[in-house]
Amino acid sequence: MKRCAWVTDEPLYIEYHDQEWGVPVYDDRLLFEMLCLEGAQAGLSWWTILQKRENYRKAFAHFDAEKIVQFSDEKLEALREDKGIVRNKLKIQSVVTNAKAFLKIQEEQGSFSDYIWSFVNHKPIVNEWKTREEVPVTNEMSDDMSKQLKKAGFKFVGSTICYSYMQAVGMINDHTLDCFCHPKNK
Repeated sequence: MKRCAWVTDEPLYIEYHDQEWGVPVYDDRLLFEMLCLEGAQAGLSWWTILQKRENYRKAFAHFDAEKIVQFSDEKLEALREDKGIVRNKLKIQSVVTNAKAFLKIQEEQGSFSDYIWSFVNHKPIVNEWKTREEVPVTNEMSDDMSKQLKKAGFKFVGSTICYSYMQAVGMINDHTLDCFCHPKNK
């Protein structure tokens, strides 16, 4: 089976590519989890974060925002010692900050899913890239999303992170045309 060129032969990477990447996500909790994980990736590889994903779920109460906003200073200090996650103080704190912003959006908008999907008019964008090199790292939508998320109080949500997030949660499908996961090949 032909896959996107960025996929290695690691089973976990293959599973992520084949089962998740580019598949539309509408569940608020999973959308929040992916936003936090994409932020944790800043300056690192997705492979690093993917390998730590289960540890992140345990460390951050399975990304239950209601629980995360209750984390004490002692809990945050303990997380800075947790070798199962990226122990960057700012990235750890950003999950709590983002949980607060996430809950506020849920309260104001009804759901985070409706809010976040509005950046693509609630419809996945399916691109038709021939090669990996054609795939951008940002676009106008990710620029806008980044500005709006920052305005709402989120951290680690630059345009590149937002574009990667949009790819991960299926808002943008950037499987290359030769990949079996591209909609034209299904």
